[in-house]
This record gives sequence, structure tokens and C-alpha cells, in this order.
Amino acid sequence: MDDQGCPRCKTTKYRNPSLKLMVNVCGHTLCESCVELLFVRGSGTCQECNTPLRKTNFRVQLFEDPTIDKEVEIRKKIIKIFNKREEEFPSLREYNDFLEEIEEIVFNLTNNVDLDNTKKKIDMYQKLNKDTIVRNKIKLTREQEELEEALEVEKQDNEQRRLLIQKEELFQQKMKRKNKQDLLDQLETSRLPASILLAQHKGKTTQIEMQLERAKPSVTFSTGIKMGHHISSVPIPKLEESLYHYQPIHIETYGPEVPCIEILGRQGYLNHVRATSPQDLAGGYTSSLACHRALQDAFSGLFWQAY
Repeated sequence: MDDQGCPRCKTTKYRNPSLKLMVNVCGHTLCESCVELLFVRGSGTCQECNTPLRKTNFRVQLFEDPTIDKEVEIRKKIIKIFNKREEEFPSLREYNDFLEEIEEIVFNLTNNVDLDNTKKKIDMYQKLNKDTIVRNKIKLTREQEELEEALEVEKQDNEQRRLLIQKEELFQQKMKRKNKQDLLDQLETSRLPASILLAQHKGKTTQIEMQLERAKPSVTFSTGIKMGHHISSVPIPKLEESLYHYQPIHIETYGPEVPCIEILGRQGYLNHVRATSPQDLAGGYTSSLACHRALQDAFSGLFWQAY
């Protein structure tokens, strides 16, 4: 945004970071000082396109590209005119065609394409749909008012909840400070052992916390759930199933039976197998297991021969 600047006084954002650029309906920008200087009488023409402008229509440029500000402003005006809703069309296809027509009008006005025909189309639509436009404007105004009222009510409810919670927290802090001060006074004046006083203080603290929990205000949040209210969940049905019983895998080799892994060492199968290192043991590897798997692979290729 360093190259943004006023085309008249040549001041840029780089030289003056606090520079405020203003844009009007034509989409060309001027800084706030130039707007005040050129539109002293309230109206004038654009320095670049000679479009008649009014000072009251200038607004702060929000986007780096002023064309976007121009499109946003045009879209607001067009939507106020083409304000039909989906339920007013007999089919979704016709409603989509209506939206495409709006986009085409906005594009033409933004990019100065076929302005005369586009303005004639807007005027014709206004004449033919005058009653519908007024009715939808009234409906939209009512909806906005209802929304604002709902937001105001929610804001007031939030403020009341905040005050109640703040009041409750202050009361709890006061009670805890008083309880702590009572303990200090008892330790200073009482002749009872400190262990007994601390035990009494602990019991009193627990009782106070229970009282404060019961005395909490019933505050309802926007979800409808009251603060401090415990929601009873639906019990999950218990599934009665038998426990898993492990069964060793039986491998059919169709040949001689593979020796058990426990007797491989006694029968001499491990004499020519690499000894297990500590690293192998950490990973779960043993010489007996490797030898047993090799024997399974070897014996699976043997078959009994009937004579």
C-alpha cells in the first residue's frame, strides 16, 4: 500500500502514513484535504473523468483498489432495487437467472460497460416492479428492526448476567476473606491447638462453599441452559458380551509337524541362529521366534507321500 496516493497533490501513504484517501461513485480517489479544497461549495467534478460529484458522497477508501469500493457501493444500491426473494420465483432456475442479471448490471456499472442500456434496464425494472420493491423494502426494514430488537434484548441479558456473576464473585471473595480473618483471630486468641483450629476451619470452609454453591443465581444462557444446572445425560445401554478368548493360530502345513518354540533349543535348531542382542530384545525380537517362523515356512512346502 506504499504506492497509494492522491492523484492531485501527489501525497502517498509512504510519505504520510496517516493519509486518508476518499472515493466517490466514479471510483477515483482523492485525499481528504483535496476533497475539502475542491468541494468547498458541496459539489464539483472529478479531476480524472469529469463526473459530477457531491462532497457528501465521498467515503473513506477501505480497499487498496478503489474499484472495489466503487463496486461495493453500486451493489448496495442495485440490491435495494432488485430486492426480490427466492420464494417470489416459481423455480430456482428463474431465481438464479435473476441473480445473474444483478451481477451483470453491477459489472457494467462498475466497469462503465454499456451504461445507457444498463440504466434503461434499471429504470424499466423500477417502473414494472414498483409495488414489489416497496413491499420488500418494508419487509426488510421490519426484519432489521426485529433483529436489532433481539440483539438489544440479548445485550441487556448479557449485561444482567455479567452483573449477577460479578456480584456473586464479590460476595464469595468477601466470605472467604472473613473466614480467613476468623481463622487468624482464633489462632491469635484461642488456647486450642492449631491442628484443631485448622480442622475446624477446613470444615467451616467446606460448609461455606456448599452454601455459596446452593445460593448461586439461576442465570440462563442463550442456549437455554441455566448456569449451575447439571444436565442429566441419557444412560448408555450396557452391552452384555462375552469376553474375548484368545485362541492360538493353527497353521496347516500338510506335512511333518513343526516343533514347538519351547523345545527348539534342546533339539539344536538354535545352534546356527544369530544370538539376540539387547537392541533386538527391546524391539520384541527373539532367536526362537525367528527360527520358529523359518521352520514354519520350510515345513509348509513338505507333503506326506503315501506308499
